[in-house]
Amino acid sequence: MKKILVTGGLGFIGAHTVVELQNEGFEVVIIDNLSNTSINVLTSIADITGITPDFHQIDLRNKGDVQEFFSNNTVDGIIHFAAFKAVGESMHKPLDYYENNLGTLVYLLQEMRNHQLNNFIFSSSCTVYGQADELPITEKAPVKTAESVYGNTKQIGEEILKDASNAYNLNAIALRYFNPIGAHDSIKIGELPLGVPQNLIPFITQTAAGIRKELSVFGDDYDTPDGTAVRDYIHVVDLAKAHIAALKRLIYKNNKASFEFFNVGTGTGSSVLEIIKTFEKVNNLKLNYKIVARRAGDITAAYADTTIANKELGWKTEKSLEEALESAWKWQQKQQLKQQQQQ
Repeated sequence: MKKILVTGGLGFIGAHTVVELQNEGFEVVIIDNLSNTSINVLTSIADITGITPDFHQIDLRNKGDVQEFFSNNTVDGIIHFAAFKAVGESMHKPLDYYENNLGTLVYLLQEMRNHQLNNFIFSSSCTVYGQADELPITEKAPVKTAESVYGNTKQIGEEILKDASNAYNLNAIALRYFNPIGAHDSIKIGELPLGVPQNLIPFITQTAAGIRKELSVFGDDYDTPDGTAVRDYIHVVDLAKAHIAALKRLIYKNNKASFEFFNVGTGTGSSVLEIIKTFEKVNNLKLNYKIVARRAGDITAAYADTTIANKELGWKTEKSLEEALESAWKWQQKQQLKQQQQQ
């Protein structure tokens, strides 16, 4: 049984990936500093899979703690999620983002080199493309000057990985995510941002639940059919399964280069207003929203060409936008019920 380290493994995408890893028979060890999640997620993972992963509360910015972990633990691969991820926030806290998203990556790769470990999956982002010249976006699209600090950390992260792979005989894959949404079918894990949500879907669900007074739609003057920004929204379970496919590619040595990258999305773009209308329709409710000014760092449109990932990873999405939005609302309702029971 292969042992896989998942950093940020109690976060939104991390927790879903841990579940899929355990379902596939991998042994999982999680590192998370709990800065944007709860220890309760560990129990939820165990409830779904019947297995409680080994858990270490470590802040990867502490190099000594990272070194100590690898001195005491051997793993067969790493899936690295731990990072700050809010585009808007990154513009106001650039140094925090550079320290957390890049310093921690370097520390992990140093320990892989020091302990002769291999197989690294990097949580990258479609933000590396900036505003692409052509849609859908293929892997051949140029990496442009980043529109946000967050996007820049993903670009630089990929450069670090490429250089490390070449220098230290390390095999790595960067998965360039589009927009993950939804919740596990069990509704035991989902997106649970601490504080004000930075992503569209939790803001929608919290507005529907009455936690937020109204939803802000950032800009209606983009060059899109309805004027609102277009993104590729992928169900988080489909995204989690892409990590398993990428990991197996490295473990079975099917990779064609020491560093590879793949787009992970649905191949379909949806505007913010389309998401709102679809959410209202599948959940039979009305949302209170208003149009406000554009947000710094946002691009007009991004959706994936997934042909290469489909072929090379043997992976494709299975869940619909409607399923994702329905599960997101069920997840939000469950959180409301929990709060009421605790009061």
